[in-house]
Amino acid sequence: MSTDIKQFTVSIYTENNIGLLNRISAIFQRRHMNIESLNTSPSEIEGVSRFTLVVNITESQMKKIIGQIEKQVEVIKAYYHTEGEIIYQESCIFKMKSDLLFDERQIQNIIKESNARIVTVNKKFFVIEKSGRKEEIDLLYRELSPFGIMQFSRSGRIAVTKDEMKISTMLQAFQH
Repeated sequence: MSTDIKQFTVSIYTENNIGLLNRISAIFQRRHMNIESLNTSPSEIEGVSRFTLVVNITESQMKKIIGQIEKQVEVIKAYYHTEGEIIYQESCIFKMKSDLLFDERQIQNIIKESNARIVTVNKKFFVIEKSGRKEEIDLLYRELSPFGIMQFSRSGRIAVTKDEMKISTMLQAFQH
């Protein structure tokens, strides 16, 4: 088993119960592991939630953690994936001073070249939205930083697998 640290995307299908997020994060905390990204949302099956986490650990650590996560009563199934096995996106929004939009021609070029979009403009500020891979968002942040970012917010990773997941059949049975 490899001792190389890799980035894994973890998908956890659960019943939607209060306190589960604390118990899942405690599994990582007890092992002094940082969760890089976290998103929770409804899944493709009504009544079933999906947690999507990103962690940088070894595969042997990942396997142990999946075992611990699946011991939680409300957890239906947990999976881990490498970057090559998933399609993912992150989203972010930037709030910037409105005069930049009109006075700095370069800002409009940065927005266009990054495939970002302006979602609102008023006298004081404008807001840019960007969805994409982590590297694309990091690059846009670096390009806009010299102009002064008033506020910045970024989502956790959302992901789907390239291959079919057997969980869908399992969840159909869970639903009935």
